[in-house]
Amino acid sequence: MGCRLSALGCREPQLASIASTPDSRHPRAKTMSALLQYEQPEPVAQKALIQLDEISKTYDSGENAVQALRGVDVAIEKGEFVAIIGPSGSGKSTLMHILGCLDTPTTGKYWLDGEDVAEMSARALARVRNQKIGFVFQTFNLLPRASILKNVELPLLYAGVGREERRDAAFKALQRVGLEKRAKHRPNELSGGQRQRVAIARALVNNPSLILADEPTGNLDQKTGSDIINIFEELAAHDETIVLVTHDPAIAARTQRRITLVDGEIVNE
Repeated sequence: MGCRLSALGCREPQLASIASTPDSRHPRAKTMSALLQYEQPEPVAQKALIQLDEISKTYDSGENAVQALRGVDVAIEKGEFVAIIGPSGSGKSTLMHILGCLDTPTTGKYWLDGEDVAEMSARALARVRNQKIGFVFQTFNLLPRASILKNVELPLLYAGVGREERRDAAFKALQRVGLEKRAKHRPNELSGGQRQRVAIARALVNNPSLILADEPTGNLDQKTGSDIINIFEELAAHDETIVLVTHDPAIAARTQRRITLVDGEIVNE
C-alpha cells in the first residue's frame, strides 16, 4: 500500500501506526506514548462566596485582652440562607462586622467572592460594602426627613448612579417588599415592620452578592418579626445569599442552615 505525505510532512500510515501502538520500537513511539498518557492537572476548586479560615479577633492586649473569636472556619455558598446564633457575648456581632468588611480579624483569612479581603485597599473595601454587601440593621438606620424612595436610593447615589436609573431601581426594590405605594412617605409615617422592609429594600437595591442582617427582628413584635422572616425566605427562594444574626432559636429554625457560636467558637453547625 502506498504512502502519501500529509500536510505536516509525515507519512500518514506511519503516524497512525505510532499512535495506535505506543509500545512500538519506532523512535517516535515513546514521545507519542507520553503525549497520550499525559494528564491535565485538575482545576483548582473555586472558593465559596464566603470563606473564613482560622479567623480570630482579639480586642485590646495584655491582661485586658478579650478574645471575641477563636479560630472560626466557615464556608457559605451562593444562595444559602444561614443563621448565626448564640447568646449575648458569643461573638456574633464581631463575626458579622468582619463579614461586612467593617472590621478586620486579628489572625486568619477572609475571602469574599474569591478575593482576599486583607489585600483590598480602603477604597476597594468601601466599594465592596457599597456594591457587594447589603446591610439590614436592627435599628433600621433610615434618614428621617427623606422619603422612603430616597432612603432606598442612597447606595446607588453613593455609587454614582444617575437619577432616573436609581429611582427606577429603588422603586423596583420597594415592589419586592410590598411598599411601592408608600414610596413618597417618610419613615415616621410607617410602622416598625414597614421601616424594616424599607431597610431590606435598601439592602437589595444594588443587587449585592450578600445580604447581612443583624438582629433584623429585634425591635419588632413576634408577628411583625415573622413577616420580616417571610420576606427573607422569599428572597432565599430566589437564590439571594443571606446571613442573619439572631439570638432567637425560633427565627434561626426558619433558615436553611444554623451556625452556633459560644465564647467565640463554633460549637454546632
